[in-house]
Amino acid sequence: MKTDIIDRKKKKKYEEKSPLSASFLYKTIIGGMVLVIATRKTVSKISSIYMNSKISKKRINSFIEKNKIDMSDYPKREYLSFNDFFTRKIISGKRPISKNKEDLISVADSKLLVYEINSNTEMNIKNKKYTVKELLRDKKLSDEYKNGTCLVFRLTVDDYHRYSFVDDGELIKSKKINGILHTVGPIAFKRYKVLKENQREYSILSTKNFGQVVQMEVGALMVGKIVNHDIKKFKKGEEKGYFLFGGSTIVLLFKKNIIKIDKDIIENSKHGIETKVKLGEVIGKKVVIK
Repeated sequence: MKTDIIDRKKKKKYEEKSPLSASFLYKTIIGGMVLVIATRKTVSKISSIYMNSKISKKRINSFIEKNKIDMSDYPKREYLSFNDFFTRKIISGKRPISKNKEDLISVADSKLLVYEINSNTEMNIKNKKYTVKELLRDKKLSDEYKNGTCLVFRLTVDDYHRYSFVDDGELIKSKKINGILHTVGPIAFKRYKVLKENQREYSILSTKNFGQVVQMEVGALMVGKIVNHDIKKFKKGEEKGYFLFGGSTIVLLFKKNIIKIDKDIIENSKHGIETKVKLGEVIGKKVVIK
């Protein structure tokens, strides 16, 4: 399966193909049997033992080459394991953060889609109908986001896997939701309600410029670990946490009449085209009511 992506900076459209391993798991009978086992957290934990071992270092160079990762963004150093490489930190200044309080920034290097939340708190994500209640498992909280906006940041293996806070503010509450671990690639979204079924955790954030925002991190196949830092008060662009090996997803929920997303991203999303964005990149504005 293919998905269309537009690189804003290069103004270029390209296709992302599902890897053969994902096609096997999600499109074949035998693969489906394997998938039942592969999506369990136990498998992810076993995989993480290898990814944290010195033996896994041998995968790093071929991984960089295969995924065309620009290593000039990262300090030159020796990595102790594949996960040490995968969770590498970027060189300071490589992801500048706008100081304009009205600017809405991307919280991660990712492929972005934007969805409207209707009055029944429903969204049509990748041709699957979701409700905010399904995502949060909290009806009272979900009702607060009627007619709001949902941003879905999908991280792939070539992305920087650390993510930030969208604004200055403080943490109100966090919640972890147990689940399984489907891939977050388009091939899985087509068959399963991934954002509802996958293991995830979310934070309710009281922000200075965008009101109450929900930020949710979603685990993925072979990503059994979402690492969020213990931070109560935070600044815009400050690191919130990171994912271990694999691609994954971040979901942001905003209330009604709070943000206005850039036109190109809105137009791309209407056609199911993802927009490639970088952490700190301006993707919209705060709605200023005069």
